[in-house]
Amino acid sequence: MPFAPGGAVDLTGRFLAERLGTILGQTVIVENKGGAGGNIGADAVAKAEKDGYSMLLGSASILCANKFLFRKSMPLDPLRELAPITRVTTGTVVLIVNGRSPIKTFAELIAAAKKDPGKLTMGSSGTGTVSHLAIESLKRAAGVDITHVPYRGGGPAFQDLLAGNIDMMFDVIPAAIGNIREGSFRPLAVGSAERITYVPELREVPAMKELLPNANIDMQSWYAVNAPTGVPADRIALLHKAITEVVNSDAFRQRMEPIGFTPVADATPAAFGEYLQAQEKVWQALVEQSGATME
Repeated sequence: MPFAPGGAVDLTGRFLAERLGTILGQTVIVENKGGAGGNIGADAVAKAEKDGYSMLLGSASILCANKFLFRKSMPLDPLRELAPITRVTTGTVVLIVNGRSPIKTFAELIAAAKKDPGKLTMGSSGTGTVSHLAIESLKRAAGVDITHVPYRGGGPAFQDLLAGNIDMMFDVIPAAIGNIREGSFRPLAVGSAERITYVPELREVPAMKELLPNANIDMQSWYAVNAPTGVPADRIALLHKAITEVVNSDAFRQRMEPIGFTPVADATPAAFGEYLQAQEKVWQALVEQSGATME
C-alpha cells in the first residue's frame, strides 16, 4: 500500500486483503509504504521476490504519470517492472468550495476567475497529483487564470479550504464526500464527462461534458493490483481470479460506491496490460500540458 493508513484507498486494500484471505486460504497482510508520490511502495514491490506473494495496490498516477513527473529520479519503470493483474476501482474528482463561499455554481466560479485573473486560489493535494492535473485541464479548457496552491496531501488542503485560506480545490470523491454530506464543502462540478449517479449527494452536480462540452475532459482516477514482473503466469492467473471474484461481488460494490468508487475488473491480466499502455500516453499528455515536475 503506497499510501498512508486510513484513507479511502487504504480501506479498499484492507477490504480486498480480508476477502482474498478467505478465498486463497492465506493471511493477506497490508503493509503501508508511503512517500515520493507512491514510488517508494511501488519500487519495493517491483524489487520483491517473484513468487506472487507481494502485490501493489497502485494508482493511475503511480503507474502512468510518475515517470513523467519524477523523470531522472524515478526509481522504476512501472510498465516494465510491474506485472499487470487487474484494476479494482475507478472514480473521478469533485470540484469543491467552502460551504460558506459566495460562489454557488460553476458558472459563477468561471465568471469570478475571468473578472480577476489570478486572484482565485485552487489548492491541490500536491504537484502532479490528479487534483493538480484536473485544475490545469480546467484552466486550459475554460481559458481562466486561477492560482494553484500545492499542499503535501489532501488533508492540509482541506483544512485551509475549511478555514477560507484558499477558494476551491479538486480532490477524489472518497476524500471529500464526508465534508460534502455535512455541508462544510459545496460541490460545483465533477471531473468526469458524465454525472455521478451512484453517490446520492452528487447526482445533481453537473459534469464536464455539460459544463465544457468541447473540452473532452474526463478525469478518471483508477486503482489496480500489480505484482513484480517475472511472477509465473499461473500465479498471476490465480491472483487475477481471486481478486476479480472479490471485485465483482455485491459486498465490494456496496462498500465502494457510497464513498465514490466504482468497482471495475479487467477480463484478463493481458487486457489490463493493454489498458496500461494506452493510459500511459493519456497521463503523459496531462503531465506535459500541466507543466508539473517533481525534479
